Amino acid sequence: MGRIEKLVERYGNHVSAPWQRNLAGDQKAIFVVYPKTDERKLRARLDLFEMATTSTGHAWRLLDITDAFACWMANLEYRESYFEDPDGLKMKLQKVFLKHASDLILQALTAEGVDDGTVVAVLGVADLFGFTRLSMVLKEVVKEIRGRLLVFFPGEYEEHNYRLLDARDGWDYLAVPITLYNGMND
Repeated sequence: MGRIEKLVERYGNHVSAPWQRNLAGDQKAIFVVYPKTDERKLRARLDLFEMATTSTGHAWRLLDITDAFACWMANLEYRESYFEDPDGLKMKLQKVFLKHASDLILQALTAEGVDDGTVVAVLGVADLFGFTRLSMVLKEVVKEIRGRLLVFFPGEYEEHNYRLLDARDGWDYLAVPITLYNGMND
C-alpha cells in the first residue's frame, strides 16, 4: 500500500467514527500530514479522500487555495510598485492578505449546504508559506467550523507540533493529526 493510500485508510477510519458535536473549533480540524514530496501524488488521489468521506454519509466540499496569493496580488491596485519594492508589501501581507486567505476558507465553511455533517477540505496551504502563517489563518476561521475542516498539510507532525514544509518552527495545534508514522495512528 502506498503512502497516500495509507493516509486515506487512516483518514477513512477517523471520519467514519461517530462525530462529537460539542468540540471547540480547532478540535474539529483534521490535518492529513504528508511528506512535501508527495504533493502531486496526493492531488492525483484526492478523489480517494472524497470517497472515504462520502461513503460514511458525510458531505464533501473541496477548497483549493493554491492560487490565493497570485489572485490577491493580481487585484492589488499598486502591485507594480510592490514588485519594485517587495519590502513595501510586508504590512499588506500581515493584515490584508491574511484576511483574504481567511475569508476564502470562511466562505467555504459557511457556504449554503455546509452543515455539521460536512467535511470542508482545504488544499494548497503550502502556497501560503512566506506570505502568511497558516496558524494565523486558522485562528481566524476555527469558530465557523460546522462539521470538520480537513487540511492537507505538506510537512511534519511531532508531539502536537506542526511544521509546514518542514521549514520553520512549528506550532502547537489541537487538530487531529492523520499521519503515516506517529503512535496515534499506527
